[in-house]
Amino acid sequence: MKTIEKSYIGSYEVKKSKFIAHLVPISEYQGLQDKLRTEHPKARHVVYALRYLNEFDQIVENSSDDEEPKGAAGVPSLNVLRGKELINVALLTVRYFGGTKLGIGGMARAYANAVKEVIHNSNVILYEKVLDFHFNTTYSEIQKIEYILNKIGIIQIERKFLNDGVAWGIKSTEKKLEEFKEERKCMR
Repeated sequence: MKTIEKSYIGSYEVKKSKFIAHLVPISEYQGLQDKLRTEHPKARHVVYALRYLNEFDQIVENSSDDEEPKGAAGVPSLNVLRGKELINVALLTVRYFGGTKLGIGGMARAYANAVKEVIHNSNVILYEKVLDFHFNTTYSEIQKIEYILNKIGIIQIERKFLNDGVAWGIKSTEKKLEEFKEERKCMR
């Protein structure tokens, strides 16, 4: 499975109809459809497709044709995301009507091509599940722990200073967490 870390925009034009595709991490999806409608008041449609992992590591999918003919916009977009094995992403496509009807098949190809275009111009990376790890240390170990975390590249760190030490919470990939645990063993 693959994913992205930041947003990308791509466009595709056919018979004067313009399709502007926005590929974003799923965390940026909430409210984006309304924002795009505001930014593109003359656009006829803002279609979406999304795929993400829920808390049980099941893939959840959804799409909307946004008043385009049923199955001519959202599903073709979703099929491209499936084919590219993308997860934890949302795809929103803004369509400006060019005056010539594309037909259902032409419209489906146009939406799919817009999605392919934005994916082609994106930095797609291998998906790695992020895990939580919690542990406690003494105050004297803070510098050593911070050194190890920086060395490995773990940046999602939470600390709570307690009376008798520090409670840590870190988030990272399984590989980095295992590396951290090994380094910490060597530290003792």
